Amino acid sequence: MSDVSRAFSLARRFLILILVLFVAGLLTAIGWRHFAPARFDGRVLRWGGDASGGAPYLLDRGPDRPIAGFEAELADYLAQKLGVSSRFVQKYWDMLPQDLARGDIDMILNGYEWTPQRERAMASTAPYYVYRLQLLVAATSPIRDWADLRRARSGRRLKIGVLSDSAAHRYVEKTYSDDVEIVALAEEGSTGVMRMVREGQLDATVQDLPTALYYVHQKHGYEDLRMVGEPIEPGYYVIFVRPNDTALRERLNEALRTALSDGSLRRIYDKYGLWNKDQEKLAALAANWAPEAGAGQGILEQAWLLTQAAGVTVLLACLAMPLAMLLGLLVAIGRLYGPRWLDWILTVYVELLRGTPVLMQLFVIYYLLAGYVDLSAFWAGVLGLAINYSAYEAENYRAGLRAIPRGQMEAALSLGMSKAAALRRIIVPQAVRLVIPPVTNDFIALFKDTSVCSVIAVVELTSRYRTLMVNDPHYRLQLGLITALLYLLMSYPLSLLARRLERQRT
Repeated sequence: MSDVSRAFSLARRFLILILVLFVAGLLTAIGWRHFAPARFDGRVLRWGGDASGGAPYLLDRGPDRPIAGFEAELADYLAQKLGVSSRFVQKYWDMLPQDLARGDIDMILNGYEWTPQRERAMASTAPYYVYRLQLLVAATSPIRDWADLRRARSGRRLKIGVLSDSAAHRYVEKTYSDDVEIVALAEEGSTGVMRMVREGQLDATVQDLPTALYYVHQKHGYEDLRMVGEPIEPGYYVIFVRPNDTALRERLNEALRTALSDGSLRRIYDKYGLWNKDQEKLAALAANWAPEAGAGQGILEQAWLLTQAAGVTVLLACLAMPLAMLLGLLVAIGRLYGPRWLDWILTVYVELLRGTPVLMQLFVIYYLLAGYVDLSAFWAGVLGLAINYSAYEAENYRAGLRAIPRGQMEAALSLGMSKAAALRRIIVPQAVRLVIPPVTNDFIALFKDTSVCSVIAVVELTSRYRTLMVNDPHYRLQLGLITALLYLLMSYPLSLLARRLERQRT
């Protein structure tokens, strides 16, 4: 078979695979409603949240003690009014809509803001809290108000930290994206972001008012930060249930109205110092709550956002892999042809990188080195991936170098060539050709491993998918299919290349 025919055959198979995946996803999306999880069973109220988000919402006090926090007390009150027992289910905050759809929980109660897009995929109760956004800065910061965020400092834009996919993230992105550098963090939680402000890694952070009141105003560990500017952008925390759980939603609304009328809700909030004038609006909201689902972005618009994020993924991989290959080659040469003490040092380097998670290595590079090097999240991701993969490439190249007969080096030296010249002209070129297939396979793996960079606020493909899925759960299946397809489009051509190189080698 000619090369042209083989190429057409491979392309045809690839298109068939894409079509099968698309049809499978479409059928899944259509059939989802027929396989929806059962409604609330009426015995145990399973409420989902993420205790790692911290106080005053939820506070994990250990395995033998119940979850604390104002939302935990609210959940217990609601369960009591419904005449059922309450069970907290620990989940990741950004995955709660999927957990609700799967039937793992009966309701989401964990600082989830109401948006028209979320209403399209889930059913909300009346609001249980009216929040606002608060600007927090270090005690010595020159920032005095929201307007100061538009002023550059020392010739650079201010770094503003927010929790990824939160109301604060959406507000700062909408209002200040042209003026500041937005650092959206997911794994650190509110306390982690505030710690970065304290340590000077961020210039400011925007947090929901309950967080600011608890940690800063009430002096629970972050009293050295300052609340500046007036709280702005009011919004609503609501409980979300499955759309078909209309009876549960009505019972929860009735329990919330009772909590407002008998003062139970205010007593819970007063305990945590959270009651304010905004909460006086809750009774009117509960009496007339009839939210309308918004249209949100269309699937094509969201697909374009995913495609743009895929471009960041490609850029990360294409910048990190050459660096990893160069470092790996130097490490392999140093181990095989360098002095003994260098071999020991490089062996520790390789084993340390292969034996520790890349996530931890990224944290070290991005957070611990921040005080010494002004490194953006993107370049920290490139450097972290390159260093991590250099250990694996070093092993590939070491195997390739050892596969070259020793006599070739000896012959080169006997002809008067230096060891460096022999390596550069004879040994390394042969070794590089030998290891092309495994290096190509590592390149494919790197495309998928770029997703770990989302923990340091790099908006690559997986990060963008999670953001879109949290903000508009209605399209979670379609978005997941598009994301998987984009990863396939990035990696499959390299897979074909690797197989072709493998055949040529054999």
